[in-house]
Amino acid sequence: MKLDDLPLHELRGTGEQVQAIQFPYVRSPDQDAAQPARHPIVIVGAGPVGLSAAIDLAQRGQPVLVVDNDDRLSFGSRALCFAKRTLEIWDRLGVGDSMVDKGVSWNVGKVFLRDEQVYQFNLLPESAHERPAFINLQQYYCEAYLVERALQLPNIEIRWKNNLTALQTRDDGALLTLDTPEGSYQIDASWVIACDGGRSPVRNMMGLDSKGRIFQDRFLIADVKMKADFPTERWFWFDPPFHRNQSVLLHREPDNVWRIDFQLGWDADPEEEKKPENIMPRVQAMLGKDVEFTLEWASVYTFACLRMDKFVHGRVIFAGDAAHGVSPFGARGANSGVQDADNLAWKLDWVLKGRAGVELLNSYGTEREYAADENILNSTRATDFITPKSEISRMFRDQVLGLARDHEFARRIVNSGRLSVPATLHETSLNTPDVDAFKGRMVPGAPLTDAPVQRASRDTWLLRSLGPEFTLLVFGDAPSWAPSLSNVTVLRIGMDLLDTQGLLAQRLDATPGTAYLIRPDQHVSGRWRKPNEEAVRAALAKTTCTQI
Repeated sequence: MKLDDLPLHELRGTGEQVQAIQFPYVRSPDQDAAQPARHPIVIVGAGPVGLSAAIDLAQRGQPVLVVDNDDRLSFGSRALCFAKRTLEIWDRLGVGDSMVDKGVSWNVGKVFLRDEQVYQFNLLPESAHERPAFINLQQYYCEAYLVERALQLPNIEIRWKNNLTALQTRDDGALLTLDTPEGSYQIDASWVIACDGGRSPVRNMMGLDSKGRIFQDRFLIADVKMKADFPTERWFWFDPPFHRNQSVLLHREPDNVWRIDFQLGWDADPEEEKKPENIMPRVQAMLGKDVEFTLEWASVYTFACLRMDKFVHGRVIFAGDAAHGVSPFGARGANSGVQDADNLAWKLDWVLKGRAGVELLNSYGTEREYAADENILNSTRATDFITPKSEISRMFRDQVLGLARDHEFARRIVNSGRLSVPATLHETSLNTPDVDAFKGRMVPGAPLTDAPVQRASRDTWLLRSLGPEFTLLVFGDAPSWAPSLSNVTVLRIGMDLLDTQGLLAQRLDATPGTAYLIRPDQHVSGRWRKPNEEAVRAALAKTTCTQI
């Protein structure tokens, strides 16, 4: 399927138009082949994670086949909150502007106890960043922009209504059986990336499981369309007067739609709670009897924090909800999944190009398992605070909320969902530890912060200036040996890029001669006050699990 096969105005249309898009099933020549056709990379699942991985790999020159059992985009808002780091990744993939232009940008959150504001917080208090802390954007829009971008790339093929029904793994790949409206056929894959969701059929076919904790509580999501004067902020109530002894979350979405999450309790019947006649009174009690609204979508979910023991199983690699799942509060699900794709794509590309061995791909597993544990820890703590399961726990929570009105120490304990931030990969073996003293957060393993710069007399941003491979940022003139580094772009701050506001040097604690080695996924690999060739080459070898 190509971009010309779809009416472009539908991908750019209203929520109703976008959700109504039906992608055409197209018969593939593989279905008539005498032997299963061989594909270097097959991605199972055309959600935000699978599409992000496909675009990243295709931009690196890899041919990618994406198969999906459906022929439509997601229905309802689902994954709604997309974080700054995710937007920066999507900038690199060519979809960031579309997401931000359509989405609702926000930085501020407020927490209430009953009908009184306890405190507010700003997730991006520092100015001069291109992207906001978060945007709210319905998942179907997100997927539409990713599909549009994917179809612009000639080395991506998406096969809709191709349902994976069997998978046989081998040392050199896997044999996939796909069911279509015209019957079943088989293909060979050198590598399989499973992005097929929390109930992952790939995981089940391989006899693998996710382990963790299921919390005994349920929440109702209600997307309502209304004209309201609520500010564009995240509002969270503990024990509000309109929904006593429970919690409520309010978010604004595009198109005058608002997401409301109601805590229901474990005894609630999910099917009953999803009925409009039971949802409408809850929403009306919150908004007031004179506010007019319509219900767009509703769902009931249960909190769970789960992950697979290992994300890499030979030639099959798991990402997103297929690999790990967290409770929705904190927006750590889709965001961490896109960061999985960001970590994986450059490593698989290097392996396929013969630059590195499978040890580099194994580092995807260790790094993203570490990130998943961090997300699960934060999500579990938030869930325990939001839904206390004993009188003592509830008493502690309410006392903390009361103290938070006036005391900073208590505000640090309040937990209405620690919102998604990218993991700093402290424990990875790919880092080169500091040998020089630095201040700030840009330690090896950290995602590089953004800053305004100027390039060729044009204002731009640091992250937009990085290439798809490694980057050596040098403050001042580059050493004579720097251009000889393979697969490394050298950017001289003060020459190639101008730090017009001095913020880049400030955020990186840089002085003349300082150098940062940046990975293809924009994480810091190593940094030096006065780099030498041996040290930088050793860092490259360490980061790629090879010799350069």
